[in-house]
Amino acid sequence: MAGSGSSMLYSFLLFIVILSLQEMYRGKLASSELFTILGGFVSSLLFLVLLTFIGNFQETSGVRTGWGAVIVAEAVALIAASTVHRVCITTCFLFSAGLLYELNKLSGATLSKSESRVKRH
Repeated sequence: MAGSGSSMLYSFLLFIVILSLQEMYRGKLASSELFTILGGFVSSLLFLVLLTFIGNFQETSGVRTGWGAVIVAEAVALIAASTVHRVCITTCFLFSAGLLYELNKLSGATLSKSESRVKRH
C-alpha cells in the first residue's frame, strides 16, 4: 500500500493533469449535452483526487477538519466545472455526491475489516 506522502504527491500531480486537460478541452466539453455531462464527471474526478490530497496532507500533518476537507474539495471542483459550462456545475455536484457515497462505503468496509482483524488477535 502506498504511503501518505507518495499518495499525496500522486494525487496532486493527477489533479494538475486533470485540471489542465479540462481547461485545454473546455470548448469541446461545452459543445454538446453529452460532453457537458462528461465535463461534470471530469470535475468530480478533480473532487476525488483533491479530497485524497487533502486527506493525506491532514494525515501527515496530524490535523483533522472532518467535513471541511470535503467542502473545500467540492468548492474547488465546482469552480473548475464553472469554467467549462454552467450545467457542468450541477453534474459535477451529483457525480461528486455519488463518489463521496461510494468512498464512504469503501472506507467503512475497510475499517470494519481492520477492526475485525484486531479483535481476533
